[in-house]
Amino acid sequence: MRTLVIIPTYLEAENIEDVLGQVRAAAPEADILVVDDASPDGTADLAREAAKRLGRIEVLDRPGKGGLGGAYRAGFKHAFEHGYDVIVQMDADLSHPPDRLPALLAEVRDGADVAIGSRYVPGGATANWPLIRQVLSRGGNFYASTVLGLGVRDATAGFRAYRAEILRAVETGATKATGYGFQLELSYRAHRLGARIVEVPITFNDRFRGVSKMSWRIIGEAMSLVTWWGLRDRVLRRRSVRRARVQVPGGGVTATTPDGSRPAGPPTGDGATTGTGAGDSAGPGPAEGGAPAPEVADGAGRQ
Repeated sequence: MRTLVIIPTYLEAENIEDVLGQVRAAAPEADILVVDDASPDGTADLAREAAKRLGRIEVLDRPGKGGLGGAYRAGFKHAFEHGYDVIVQMDADLSHPPDRLPALLAEVRDGADVAIGSRYVPGGATANWPLIRQVLSRGGNFYASTVLGLGVRDATAGFRAYRAEILRAVETGATKATGYGFQLELSYRAHRLGARIVEVPITFNDRFRGVSKMSWRIIGEAMSLVTWWGLRDRVLRRRSVRRARVQVPGGGVTATTPDGSRPAGPPTGDGATTGTGAGDSAGPGPAEGGAPAPEVADGAGRQ
């Protein structure tokens, strides 16, 4: 399977050569795309120099700092246009361990639509995090997974491998989030499509060099999006149920289409709801026969 590793960068001159070398060693058959947001520290130039030594590396220059979501959307567009089968997301600061790339790719080869490098499944960990950061991260992930019914323990993780078809179906160009809420949005959309999501344990290492891009604004964007999606889904689900339940003589209940007409086939007696698509309409959750719950790979991954 042709694989593209996308690495967004902004002010990563101190890390870019190291991460490219480690990715090339871990996945020698993969191509690498560095998406740089006009870093004033010369990150893009250093990436091009590394490309001469390592090979199969391209640099996509963007005109200015446009956020993580925008960088990935540009990278996905490049991947679709060049016919890649698997698309990997990872950070440039070495917080995502490149040596776990083979485990993510193995899960996709074995049938997963999405393989997430997870801090919060057995075998996963965060290194050198203060307690308050652990509480905020775990609390945010629990909130997002619960409100959206994802069943993913690390829904905000940015180290992922996707089957290209699922990203096309997700319609990444229609996503809205710009910061780390982008990862949540992709998880949410993939889940609603019924994607098979697997979590692979990793140790997340805090960056040693450079400046973190995380901010309260980015956290606020992610949590506000989760709240809006969760509320919207509940309203739409109630409307769908009301449309689907029509009392008939004798006390029975029959399913209807959204416009109120009766579908072909025998009436149901259990108040079944009509199916919904993967757009803005809400689909059923795992307990209602919707998308399957994500799986957890074993501690060693499948390599």
